[in-house]
Amino acid sequence: MDDIFSLKNKVIVITGGFGLIGQEVCDAFAASMATLVILDLVEEKKLESFANELTSKYNNKNISYKVDITSKDIVDKTVSDIVKRFKKIDVLINLAAIDAKFDSKIKDIPKMSFEHFPLDIWKKSIDTNITGTFIITQSVIKQMINNKNGNIINVASTYSLVAPNQELYNINDGPQNIYKPADYVISKSVIPSFSRYLATFYGKLNIRANTIVPHGIYNNHSKKFVNNFNKFTPLGRMCDLKEIRGPFIFLASNTSSYMTGSTLVVDGGWTAW
Repeated sequence: MDDIFSLKNKVIVITGGFGLIGQEVCDAFAASMATLVILDLVEEKKLESFANELTSKYNNKNISYKVDITSKDIVDKTVSDIVKRFKKIDVLINLAAIDAKFDSKIKDIPKMSFEHFPLDIWKKSIDTNITGTFIITQSVIKQMINNKNGNIINVASTYSLVAPNQELYNINDGPQNIYKPADYVISKSVIPSFSRYLATFYGKLNIRANTIVPHGIYNNHSKKFVNNFNKFTPLGRMCDLKEIRGPFIFLASNTSSYMTGSTLVVDGGWTAW
């Protein structure tokens, strides 16, 4: 009996493949013997080193490209090169996104509350999270149409389903000055609808599109934040990074062959309140 979870010989293109979730998912796909094409904006040597590490670890095929998904010319050229190498693209994972945060990287913003949010950061987030996702999906789906087969997995957020509870970010005494900003919430809200559009438009060509919604993945958060998070989620804890592997493998494999236009929520019950 065939292993319906198998990803062997599947060519998987993943944007944002060098990020926190991206690296974990790439490791899971490589372990499942997929052929990985890792796209990100970090320097080429880092991407190449990561791809080579996975190849050494699992003896599968991996390549990488430094790609700005907001550039149509660069994306089209990269997709064309991928198809020349592998003759197909079976799965596209749209994971690349900007999540503006109140941290040392954004020093000049006194507050992240809506009335203070900078227009330039808003535009940059929309350009990447929505337009960039549109550009690469449009380019890849042309190849999937030729093959009459394809699988697109878009990555959203619980904030595409519910509004952020800003009390989660209020971990200090006194007035709240850290917020989940509008750019990420609103841009991610588009993603489930984008998946549904693709699913209904291309279903008869055997091209599927689904959304995965991860939430609360632990990444060296402060003890105060973790304690606050635990109070707001039914499972009473944050998500371990490894817990995201199974849902991605499920949607990328033939196990989910009758799923399209769906949203797979992996949030510890956050949106069930």
